[in-house]
Amino acid sequence: MSNIAGSSNVENLSPQVLRQVAKEVAELAKDPLEGVKVYPNDEDITDIQATVEGPAGTPYAGGYFKVRLVLGKDFPRAPPKGYFLTKVFHPNVASNGEICVNTLKRDWKADLGLKHLLLTIKCLLIYPNPESALNEEAGRLLLEQYEDYFSRAKMMTKIHAMPAKSSKETRSSDECSSTTGTNSLGASSKKHAGEKKLSAVDKRKKDKKKNLKRL
Repeated sequence: MSNIAGSSNVENLSPQVLRQVAKEVAELAKDPLEGVKVYPNDEDITDIQATVEGPAGTPYAGGYFKVRLVLGKDFPRAPPKGYFLTKVFHPNVASNGEICVNTLKRDWKADLGLKHLLLTIKCLLIYPNPESALNEEAGRLLLEQYEDYFSRAKMMTKIHAMPAKSSKETRSSDECSSTTGTNSLGASSKKHAGEKKLSAVDKRKKDKKKNLKRL
């Protein structure tokens, strides 16, 4: 996967900072936040990736969103860059996936830590902030036409963030419905054919009786 923010900054960070980052990543992998799974990158500790599960009650529910934190050469004095690698319709996420949240900008503090950052990103899926929108359309819909915003975000989640059914499962499902449909149609056809046959026999019997009466 390409590095959105450029080359690795491992060489630019002090050993002390690298040790702290490695410790935090290891702790998050061992004792993860609810709905957040971190994937340590042994080759580049400054490139942190995780999967955030869409919170229940939001249009992102059921989705799994890949996110990324890229630590710059001035970390932790300067905040890392945050990105959604999974496409998402959200006021605070730009078309290139960049995340706009105060914690990653003016509210950043050197001692916040990675755990706090990942929790903030998860919370952003629950409480979007239209005032600092990078996606103006999403921000406008959130404020003016919430139902449209919800359905659009939900559709994007379904397309890009939900695990696709395997072709085998889909084929099996189609085969089941196809077989069921054929059987029910076949049974129905047989029933109607039987009814027509019986009615024809009854008619012949009635005609025969009428002829006998005439005689």
